[in-house]
Amino acid sequence: MTEETKSTDRRTDHDEAEGMQRASVVEQAQADHESGIGAFQRCVMPQVCFPTFVLSLSSSALVHLGEVPDPDTGQNAENIEMAKHTIDILAMLEEKTKGNLDLEESKLLKDMLFELRMHYVRKSS
Repeated sequence: MTEETKSTDRRTDHDEAEGMQRASVVEQAQADHESGIGAFQRCVMPQVCFPTFVLSLSSSALVHLGEVPDPDTGQNAENIEMAKHTIDILAMLEEKTKGNLDLEESKLLKDMLFELRMHYVRKSS
């Protein structure tokens, strides 16, 4: 004995649009995969290089020192302990890369450490 099953489409226009949007994302991902372009390659990211890395860490330290607003909240907030930790990471990089950086990279790291340390001393006193 076979049973017949009746199905009714209960999707709303919103559900249908959402389904089409999902299909579009899947199609884009498949096209990217076939062409060798990943989702992260579509994002515009700064070039990965030593100066960019140093500047990124320095920016984080300035946020923790309350010198610049937090990009997530737009508010200035101090976290002196995290600022010190980030400055210590930059100091460790300076020590570990000694003799392996070009003049510009070395100067950038030295100058950023000097500036961050001055801000830190002002904030922690």
